[in-house]
Amino acid sequence: MKITRLIALVAAISLLIGGLAVAGKDFDAVKKKGYLQAGVNGGVFGFGMPDAKGVWKGLDVDTARAIAAAIFGDADKVKFTPLTAQQRFTALQSGEIDVLTRNATRTLSRETQLGLNFVTVNYYDGQGFMVAKKLGVKSAKELDGATICVLPGTTTEQNVADYFRNNKIKWKPVVIESTTELAKTFFAGRCDVLTSDASQLAGARSVAPKPEDYVILPEIISKEPLAPVVRHGDDQFRDIVDFTVLAMINAEELGITSKNVDAMLKSKDPVVQRFLGVTAGNGAALGLDEKWAYNIVKQVGNYGEVFERNVGPNTTLGIERGLNALWTAGGLMYSPPFK
Repeated sequence: MKITRLIALVAAISLLIGGLAVAGKDFDAVKKKGYLQAGVNGGVFGFGMPDAKGVWKGLDVDTARAIAAAIFGDADKVKFTPLTAQQRFTALQSGEIDVLTRNATRTLSRETQLGLNFVTVNYYDGQGFMVAKKLGVKSAKELDGATICVLPGTTTEQNVADYFRNNKIKWKPVVIESTTELAKTFFAGRCDVLTSDASQLAGARSVAPKPEDYVILPEIISKEPLAPVVRHGDDQFRDIVDFTVLAMINAEELGITSKNVDAMLKSKDPVVQRFLGVTAGNGAALGLDEKWAYNIVKQVGNYGEVFERNVGPNTTLGIERGLNALWTAGGLMYSPPFK
């Protein structure tokens, strides 16, 4: 009997220890310096770009702000580092930034060869093409011999090469490193076509000298699941970043918004109570304050609010939810249970 009780006690202690978050090196470093350093695009309207007053705005920017809200209880405790496509992964690997929230596509090679972890997708995208209306082009298959502006070192560059090869179409790349300069080059008429993720094309067109002069062609030639990225080696920090994205999705599923979150604290629904930290447990599991999810929703909003504010139908970009709608509305946004 004594041996049985001892085994049971050891098992109980092991479960308790296993359920507590163990501090990781990256998470510790972020807490020590008192802010989150996030790598962002810096040149894509609606996703990552400073406004006229220098205030960073966009869907990816809000994702970083949500991570800061989860860790510090303050969404403003984040600093932004604008990065080109070629700089982004090196900056994360070297420790220049803590997290990359910059329209990065999750791929097998990036996940396995770069020492990085992608978390839950915060925007499902696909690659497209934009041309001037005056060209009269209706399909990407009419682009034989076209010059195409493209970013180097991206899935975009590989996708367009594959597409034109498969369709036996000739093309000439015009390679520009900076997203902002890429768009400027296209609008200056130095290339016939601009190719990128469809969201970036919409963002670029929205700030064009004459947006009405350009059209995005119907073809979507790739899958681009865009997600925040962290370094290998700190599972706790990865979990925090991952569940930050999921918290925004889960809040929308539960009907919790930045406007009603305080009232929802009084909900009798045990699912809502656990999510908002009224019932303790989730915060301790992540090594965060129990109000971590409440702070995200209160200060940044749920996923639907973030989408609508930055890129939705009522913004300059006018993007419909599509694949980024909740699973209950035919999209791919889906959160596991918070328990």
